[in-house]
Amino acid sequence: MSPDEKDRKEPLLLDHNYDGIQEYDNPLPRWWLYLFFGTIAYSILYLLNVVPWLGTGKGRLANYEAEMAAAHARQAAAPRGPMTEAALLALTRDRTALALGREIFVGKCAPCHREDGGGLIGPNLTDDTWIHGGRPLEMLKTVNDGVPAKGMPTWSQVLKPNEVAAVVAYGYSLRGTHPPNPKPPEGTKLETEPSAAPGSSGPP
Repeated sequence: MSPDEKDRKEPLLLDHNYDGIQEYDNPLPRWWLYLFFGTIAYSILYLLNVVPWLGTGKGRLANYEAEMAAAHARQAAAPRGPMTEAALLALTRDRTALALGREIFVGKCAPCHREDGGGLIGPNLTDDTWIHGGRPLEMLKTVNDGVPAKGMPTWSQVLKPNEVAAVVAYGYSLRGTHPPNPKPPEGTKLETEPSAAPGSSGPP
C-alpha cells in the first residue's frame, strides 16, 4: 500500500485547534449515513400517507377511517334503550354472547362463584335459590350494581353494557347444571321461571 493510500484511509487532522487540541476528521460509516437518510425519506413518505404496506389498506389514514367506520357500524347495531327480560333470554340462545359471557365469568366471577358456578365465597348459581333474585333482570341489576357489603364489585363501572348482559346470560345458563360439591342453597327459592326458557341446558 502506498503512503498516499494509507493517508487516505487514516483520519486526518483538521486545520484548527482549541487550547492545543486538534480534532480528527473522522467521518461516519457509509452504512450509518444510508440508514440516516433512509429514515428521513421514510418519514416524509409516512407524513404524506403513501406507505400502503405499513399495516393493511392504503395507508394509516385509510386504516383509521376503516376502523372508525367499523366502530360506528357496531355502535349502530348495538341495542338501544333498557335491556329487557326477553332480550336477556335471547342472549342465552346466542352462542357468541355465551362465549363472551363465559370468558368474562371465568376471568372475573369464578374466583367467588367457581368456574362451574357451584359457589365459593359467592353463592351457588346453579340451583334455584337466590339471595338477590334469580330472574334475568334481577341478575342484571345485581351484576350492574354489585353487592359492596359482601365484596361484589359494581361491575357496570368495569364492564361494558354488552359484556354485563353476556355474563348475565351465561350465569343464567348455568342454572340446573349440577356441578360436583356445590355450595348449599342460600336465599329464596325462585317460584316461577321466566316465560321463555334458555335454548340449552347448560353453557356451551
